[in-house]
Amino acid sequence: LIQIIMFGMGTSMSIKDFAGIIKSPKGVLVGVTAQLAIMPIIGYVLANISGFTPEIAAGIVLIGCSPSGVASNVMAYLAKANLALSITITSIATLLAPFVTPLLMKLLAGQFVEIDVLTMMWSITKMIILPIGAGLLFNYLLHGKTKWLDDIMPMLSMLAIGLIIIVITAAGRDSLLDIGGLLLLLVLVHNLFGYLLGYWFARLVGMDERDSRTISIEVGMQNGGLASGIANSLGKIATMGLAPAVFGPLMNITGSILASYWHKSAPEKVVSEIKS
Repeated sequence: LIQIIMFGMGTSMSIKDFAGIIKSPKGVLVGVTAQLAIMPIIGYVLANISGFTPEIAAGIVLIGCSPSGVASNVMAYLAKANLALSITITSIATLLAPFVTPLLMKLLAGQFVEIDVLTMMWSITKMIILPIGAGLLFNYLLHGKTKWLDDIMPMLSMLAIGLIIIVITAAGRDSLLDIGGLLLLLVLVHNLFGYLLGYWFARLVGMDERDSRTISIEVGMQNGGLASGIANSLGKIATMGLAPAVFGPLMNITGSILASYWHKSAPEKVVSEIKS
């Protein structure tokens, strides 16, 4: 299921998505750095104060160590943020995930569960790099000839995400009944602090309002599907998969609210561009 989502992401990508590195190198560097630093640290702190069993606590760290996903691009568009920057940050963070996520997990979640870095690297590579590569190749060879695929892949991705959440919820039902309320609260704090710290980190290093909003969304929204896939590859879908399963739907709610607010208060430069 994760491979279907990643293949769909690949079919919607092109080399142009990486042009942002040239157009806005500072924005890309700040965004990727913020994402790789802020969310893992918040996850580590929350996991340590949660009082959860080690595997469930490790799931909180896991969602923090995952890259952003396509949902952040959608919210950036709705918020009238810098969509090109958002897509570039998501693309780079996703391609870095096979190398960065296992190392961060070893460092921050090693006290909770045993992490085999090389095994996790290969698992993530199979989950995202190979399907995305196949999607990119498919898009390059058949671009413009597969309009039906553009229409069906978003629906397939949503269906896959829904099935993943159902599987995790069913597998971890007993744990959710015991700690569901507290887990929801901690995941909400994780998400909201991601938005907040991502925004102010960007402002502190000199990014303008529009790019700061973009980075805020990129930091606060994570790829819950990938995190769930990693938990499943470790054989811990019913425990480590709980936080990602809660984080995904919740971030879409908070992200929609934030995007709606920022849409109504877009920077003057963006408003003038739209009017012209």
